[in-house]
Amino acid sequence: MIAAPLKRLLSAGYRVFFLLAGLSAIWIILVWEIWQASLGDISLPSAQPPHLWHAHEMIFGYGGAAIAGFLLTAAPSWTKSGPEPMTFFAATSGLWLAGRLAIWWSGSLPLTAVALIDLLFLPILAGRILQTLLKRPKPQQMILLVAILIFWSGNVLVHLEWVGITADTADRGLRGGLLSLCALIMILGGRVTPAFTRNAMLRSGRETGLPANPTPLAVASIAPALLTPIALLTGAPHWVTGTLALAAGIFGLARTALWRGTWAYKQPIIWTLHLSYALNALGFVLLGAASFDFATEINALHMLGIGGVGGMTLAVMSRAALGHSGRNLIAPKAIVLAYVLIPLAALLRTAASLWPTIYMTGILLSGALWVLAFTLYTVALWPVFWGERLHKPKPVA
Repeated sequence: MIAAPLKRLLSAGYRVFFLLAGLSAIWIILVWEIWQASLGDISLPSAQPPHLWHAHEMIFGYGGAAIAGFLLTAAPSWTKSGPEPMTFFAATSGLWLAGRLAIWWSGSLPLTAVALIDLLFLPILAGRILQTLLKRPKPQQMILLVAILIFWSGNVLVHLEWVGITADTADRGLRGGLLSLCALIMILGGRVTPAFTRNAMLRSGRETGLPANPTPLAVASIAPALLTPIALLTGAPHWVTGTLALAAGIFGLARTALWRGTWAYKQPIIWTLHLSYALNALGFVLLGAASFDFATEINALHMLGIGGVGGMTLAVMSRAALGHSGRNLIAPKAIVLAYVLIPLAALLRTAASLWPTIYMTGILLSGALWVLAFTLYTVALWPVFWGERLHKPKPVA
């Protein structure tokens, strides 16, 4: 007999995968922090050096869980279909966890087996999402599967080098995977941020000066954002990747200027969406500038990873967990603090690279802020993931 809390955990994508995302976000950076503080004296059981394990797990481990939780929650709502059975959530979450354990213990396992275990999760997820979306197919939803395919292709390139088939594809695969996540934020964040802001404004009684989200501007930001990881994964010249990244970032920032973000300064659950989307777009601009030697790539990648991916996934996961569990869309104080800590972590990581005298201190402080933010998220939403769904209250944001 399965205990009731475990049944509830395995009853919805936002429950099991958003919990796994929070726990993995804490674990990965905590291990990375300990290794950094030890100055490399601690060995990990993975076959890969600690910096590669850290990068891979943040992108494909944490990122994969966040994607799964969102799509397995949103897709049934889009198509008006029922939730997946408990056995599906148990199997897919178990497969995700098997991938994480295989990577962690890869120093003692055949690397081909590690690759197969780790690469199996996303195709199964994508196949199920495709099956769901085909019930009511819409182009703007199908494009998400394209982004997932690009994301998975990055992981394939990583494993091809790790098993010895290729000699120089892991680095491209890691960057391509991160940029695929950032492209997903351009797509999904570009939908939910103005929509949620508009809904909140209308509920407050405001009927003028609502967010604008013109389609041409959306296309101008999303298309180059999707093409950037494709260009990188296929080995296109730096100027091509840089130009695409610049276009995605500039048009992304232009979009945020039309979304009335300043109106939401009293509603953290909304302003965090605006800020995270802007940091993601800024990361694209920095990446483009780095291609032309006007910025450093490491700063661009961390702005994208911490400020963009970290900020937006935290914002969306917390909001979806509250809303789908029947709670008011008011972020608890602990979650609000987490919203503040993530952009601060991004700024600290940038400062650490710019000023070598504070490099190690900046990295450790940035990681500590990340760990604290996701600890606050996980603890505050623990009853949501395991507890009963409440009766749906009147939305307030």
